[in-house]
Amino acid sequence: MSAPARVLVVDDSPTMRGLITAVLRSDPDVSVIGEAGDALEAREAIKKLNPDVVTLDIEMPNMNGLDFLEKIMRLRPMPVIMVSTLTHRGAEASLAALEIGAFDCIGKPVPGEPRPFGDLAEKVKAAARSQRRFVQPAAAPVPPPSVADFRVGRKIVAIGSSTGGVEALIAVLQKFPANCPPTVITQHMPPTFTKSFADRLNRLCAPVVTEATDGARLEIGKIYLAPGGERHLQVANVSAPVCRLVERDPVNGHRPSVDVLFDSVAELAGRNAVGVILTGMGRDGAAGLLKMRHAGARTLGQNEKTCVVYGMPRVAHELGAVEQQLPLNAIGEEILKMTAARKEGTE
Repeated sequence: MSAPARVLVVDDSPTMRGLITAVLRSDPDVSVIGEAGDALEAREAIKKLNPDVVTLDIEMPNMNGLDFLEKIMRLRPMPVIMVSTLTHRGAEASLAALEIGAFDCIGKPVPGEPRPFGDLAEKVKAAARSQRRFVQPAAAPVPPPSVADFRVGRKIVAIGSSTGGVEALIAVLQKFPANCPPTVITQHMPPTFTKSFADRLNRLCAPVVTEATDGARLEIGKIYLAPGGERHLQVANVSAPVCRLVERDPVNGHRPSVDVLFDSVAELAGRNAVGVILTGMGRDGAAGLLKMRHAGARTLGQNEKTCVVYGMPRVAHELGAVEQQLPLNAIGEEILKMTAARKEGTE
């Protein structure tokens, strides 16, 4: 980026605005050009300052952050990073924001947190660089796909995603029929978000979607989402393929890590697997997807044009881990083609 990312900070708390501003100004490639205490002030500031990125509090007076975000996306689309409390209510609101079109969400810090707002500056810079595709959320679950022509084979599916993954996973999984192949997913998310996200996916999609638990058996028609927090999701064979939640240090700065999941799928399933890497910052999952491909798995990557952030899929493609790069709206159907029984010569 030739110039610093220009940011407007919107929060009703002067203390929180000051903290966010201090974190952002510690990065020379980020410039805080203004602050606002509510949506009305923010609207005028956006008109006057034309920021590259807005950080937006979810709970504010006069107009809450979700309503204001919807207006931004409809009238003047731009990258917005939501600031949320890490609670169940905050998680539900954050997921709604991501579906409306927010670039990403960050949690408000808790007392004693060593690095408040974590990688906020990196997210702001990625947001400023992104060629963001602003989309509206589906008003209601789409009808389940027809299963008349789909007979599931023996393969399992592993998917990794990060920034932009909420919209991307919804788009992919809504293509799955109720008898989809067993599917395991690692999406980078705070711990309080993943249960709410799994519940949201379960409402929107035909298969059963749950947060993964240790020892859960991989079954046809079920999708398992890695819980955020202290453990990685792996798969293992304990008389039958199961989920394993393991305590290990972060990998590529993440826990759960996509690489950890993909490595385990490569070892367990080999050619009887499909690996998919979707939108996200960084490189997590690229090496693991390459390991899957070397083990004989089929592999897919989201293409640059449809990614919120073409980071993880780009690195995977450059490593030679991606067999095919596809637009987001084609990935779900391609997974089904790769996992259908007729493609494996089985009944």
